[in-house]
Amino acid sequence: MTLRLALPSKGRLMEKTFEWFAERGVRLERTGSERQYAARAEGIEGLQPVLMSASEIPRELAAGRVHLGVTGSDLVREQIPDWERKVEALVPMGFGHADLVIAVPEFWVDVDTLDDLDAVAAAFRARHGHRLRIATKYHRLVREFLRAHGVADYRLVDSQGATEGTVRHGTAEAIADITSTGETLRANHLKVLSDGTVHRSQATLFRSRMAAWDEAASAEYRALCERLGIDP
Repeated sequence: MTLRLALPSKGRLMEKTFEWFAERGVRLERTGSERQYAARAEGIEGLQPVLMSASEIPRELAAGRVHLGVTGSDLVREQIPDWERKVEALVPMGFGHADLVIAVPEFWVDVDTLDDLDAVAAAFRARHGHRLRIATKYHRLVREFLRAHGVADYRLVDSQGATEGTVRHGTAEAIADITSTGETLRANHLKVLSDGTVHRSQATLFRSRMAAWDEAASAEYRALCERLGIDP
């Protein structure tokens, strides 16, 4: 059995992933056209790169259809229930940094913490008769985070794109979204709560606990780990 390694299929994340492996003696090269999602590896015998969307990689890891995968730590934690039972985070790769944060309108001058948000949410429900809406696509992470911090009287509304614009458009009162520089938040007159960082994400190499780890795949995995300088 070959060792299947899922890699981001495009953009800066793919380029940085290829560079990361190359610096450690494993050369990855895309083959064929961009629509073929094919690649090859040099430096480790039996390693089979598989190109796919970074958002698809957590699903493939959890299903055991790939042995290893590079994707954002936020995606794994969001998409895979009880994720540590199904996958193992091997090594953070030092790029693809982004924070999942809770942000509210700038004009909420008295709202700076999660306790403030909880108070505002209770007052909002008493005044309007329905719960304060938080737009996000990270339902699991945000719900667990707010529950752990005692925030109630809110409801999550799904947003798969342009989440920062939902407050301006009147479809949400606050948001929870990924940001790297904060520029888009500021452009939409939003501010991050001082204790509102849900998760600090970065590209991470994960190992599937659900894949078929026969003798050949295990041997190739150990050889790869030795080349990469990580513990198997």
